[in-house]
Amino acid sequence: MLKEVSRLNNHEFTAQHNSELRHAKALDKSLFELVNGIEILSAVGPTNYNQQKSEFFKRHFSIEPEFRYKENIHNPFQLKRQLFNLPLESVEDADLHRIYEDVILSYVDKIDQLQTIGTQDFLYNSLRYFGEPTEKDIRNATFILHLPDSDEDDQKLIDAQGIQAIMAEFAKQEDYQYDLVIDDDMIANALVNKTTVKINSAASVPEIEAHALAHHELGVHLATTINAMNQPFHVLSLGCPVNTMTQEGMAILSEYLAGHLTIKRLKILALRVLAVESMIKDKSFRTTFMMLKEQLGVEKNLAFTITARVYRGGGFTKDYLYLRGFHEVLHAYEEQEGFLNLLCGKTALMHLPQINRLVEKGIFNPPIKITPSFVNPTDNDDVRRFITHAIK
Repeated sequence: MLKEVSRLNNHEFTAQHNSELRHAKALDKSLFELVNGIEILSAVGPTNYNQQKSEFFKRHFSIEPEFRYKENIHNPFQLKRQLFNLPLESVEDADLHRIYEDVILSYVDKIDQLQTIGTQDFLYNSLRYFGEPTEKDIRNATFILHLPDSDEDDQKLIDAQGIQAIMAEFAKQEDYQYDLVIDDDMIANALVNKTTVKINSAASVPEIEAHALAHHELGVHLATTINAMNQPFHVLSLGCPVNTMTQEGMAILSEYLAGHLTIKRLKILALRVLAVESMIKDKSFRTTFMMLKEQLGVEKNLAFTITARVYRGGGFTKDYLYLRGFHEVLHAYEEQEGFLNLLCGKTALMHLPQINRLVEKGIFNPPIKITPSFVNPTDNDDVRRFITHAIK
């Protein structure tokens, strides 16, 4: 008799659990249909980057570039109203409810960003979403910029085709499937958009940096995309709020654990922090460019790239998060339980407790692709370990 009652109770629990998940999946489907395709990073990419760079150099750094952007969003008010009307109360699991609530609110903020690209209001919306460098961020950047240069980058340069070959070999070893695009009008050397890997046709990097790009773009960004697609819910494909800091932090950590994080690379991350600070204070492209070139001795092409990254859209503050994200993710890797569950999708460190519990409850799937350097890290030398752990 007791066994029969227990069996009925278990059946009722399972039926209730399945009913709750059906409600959550209905919300998830509606949310995905509303916001899938909203990509801030793609939207702030200037359509005339190369032309404006050429003009800036031709005019001897005396003008403010005028970047142009694609039209991105229609009826923003209606879209925000639809997001707020989603039946969030139907998600009864507290951990899942927290993630959906935060993701919905983050997309409302993203809509504000998209709506204001190319205007003065974009900087305000970027600050509201990503924040700005703190005094600690500035101190960390200054510390790194005072480090002596290393000779690790005195290697043969690898072009776009060479980067493509290195990435293809990496993907073959890890069984990653992706589409490749060689892009003529990119700021970054490479990036991943969903399952498409884009490589800058003008890219020319030292060999160690080419390998770092593979670990960064494929080992984390592509891997988390694949893992998100393996989830029963779309929410981890859409991404947790400000997942940039965690995702980029993991990508830099992947470079470090693979033994490919150079002093030069750390200095570029530090320069981005100072460029964001300058952009917020002065709002002048030329002022930030000249600060990098004249005060900090940055080569003009790199100085333009860093400056363009933080001025795109009207003032994009996210670039200061790379260094902070690396610091936070490194400590999480060394100290926090369930760290690898951050690879479940486009996750954020702030949601790791919820994600761990959702994996334990079988609501989220554990990651099927694990960043190779997280599993088999290279033993970095004492100097590199000291430097990375000195970032506070």
